[in-house]
Amino acid sequence: MASNQENLAGVSQARIDALLAELPARRDEITTAGRLPADIVEKLRGAGIYRAMVAKRFGGEEISPAQFMQVIEKIAAVDASVAWVASFGFSATYLSALPISTLEKMYAEGPDVIFAGGIFPPQPAPRVDGGYLVSGRWSWGSGSTGADLVGVGIKGEAANDTGGLPLIAVMPASKITIEENWDVDGLKGTGSHDMVASEVVVPEEWTFVRGGKSSLDEPLYRYPSMALAAQVLAVVALGAARGSIDHLMDMAAGRGSITGAPTLAKRAFVQADLAKAEAKLRSARCYFFDSTERSYARLETGDDLSREEIMSIRLAATHAARTGAEVCHDIYRISGTTGIFTASTIGRQLQDALIVPQHAFLSEGTFTSAGQVLLGQETTPGYP
Repeated sequence: MASNQENLAGVSQARIDALLAELPARRDEITTAGRLPADIVEKLRGAGIYRAMVAKRFGGEEISPAQFMQVIEKIAAVDASVAWVASFGFSATYLSALPISTLEKMYAEGPDVIFAGGIFPPQPAPRVDGGYLVSGRWSWGSGSTGADLVGVGIKGEAANDTGGLPLIAVMPASKITIEENWDVDGLKGTGSHDMVASEVVVPEEWTFVRGGKSSLDEPLYRYPSMALAAQVLAVVALGAARGSIDHLMDMAAGRGSITGAPTLAKRAFVQADLAKAEAKLRSARCYFFDSTERSYARLETGDDLSREEIMSIRLAATHAARTGAEVCHDIYRISGTTGIFTASTIGRQLQDALIVPQHAFLSEGTFTSAGQVLLGQETTPGYP
C-alpha cells in the first residue's frame, strides 16, 4: 500500500490532519446546523480538496481517482458529513464536459472553485436570448450552502442528442435561494437542502450533458464521470466503517460490564465478530480500489474502458457502500449499549453509513444493471 503521504498527493496532509483533530469537538455544531460551518468549508478549500481534480492547465493538481478517494475515506473515518461534502471536489471531472473557453472563465481566479449540484427533477428551460431560462426547485443540494457555483438539471434543447440524459445548467450560487429543509437520520451535516431558481438566464456554453464527454483528453477526464460520482459517495461508507472499527478497538480494552463480565476485548464473541468485520471491510475495499486503479492504469495507456470495466467500477462502488453500512452495523451490535446514546461515535457512524447506499447512484437497481452487463443485455441510459 502507498504511504500516507502518497495517499494525500496533491492535498495538504498537515491541513487535513489539523481539520480531523478539530472535527470531533464540532460534531454537535455541524449536526445542529444541518450544514458545514463556513470555516470548515474554507479549511477544506485551503487543504486543496477542491483543486485536487482540477486540470493542471487551470492550476489544479489533477490527482488520480484512487488518490482523491483515499483522502475522502480518511475524512469519513472521523466525520462522514464532512467527507460527503468534500467528495464533491470530484466535480471538476464532471464539469470538464463544459467547453474549454467556459472552463478558462471558471478557473480564471484560481482552481479552488466549489461546486454543488441538484439534478432532480430536471425542469423545463425554454430558450431565450442569451441561453436557457431556468426556474424551478431541485432537491439534494449537498454542500450548496458553501458553494461558489451550482448546477441544476434542465430539460432544455441540447445542441446534440443527450441520449436521454439531462442537461446541467451551471450558474453562480448567488443566483439561487437555498431552502433549508434537510431533516434526516444520518449525514445531517451535509446541508443537502432544496435549491430554488427563478428566471435565471444561463448561457448555453455554461450547460453540459450529465455524464457527457469531457472537453479534456487527459486520463483523469476520460475516466467515466458517472461511475466516479458513485464512487466518491461509496467511499464515505468505507471510511465510516474504518472509523467505527478503530473506535471500538480503542474502547474495547477499557470497557467492562456493569454485571462484572470481562472487558469487551476479552470476550470471545467480540474477538470473533471484530475479526469478521475487519475481513469484510478489507475485502470490499480491495475490490473497490483494485477496480479503480486497474481502470485508471488502462486509461493512462491511451486505451478506452470497456463496458464491462465500467460496470466493475459501478458494481464495486455499490458493494462498498452496502458493505460499509453492514460493518458499521456489526460494530454497533458488538458495542452493546454504548452505541445507543446520541453522543456515541459508533452510533453516529452507523446512522451516517446507512444513508450512503440509499443514494440513487448506489441503489439496488445498480446491481440489476451490473447483471444486465454481465449477461450482455441493454441497460438504462447513464449506465454502461
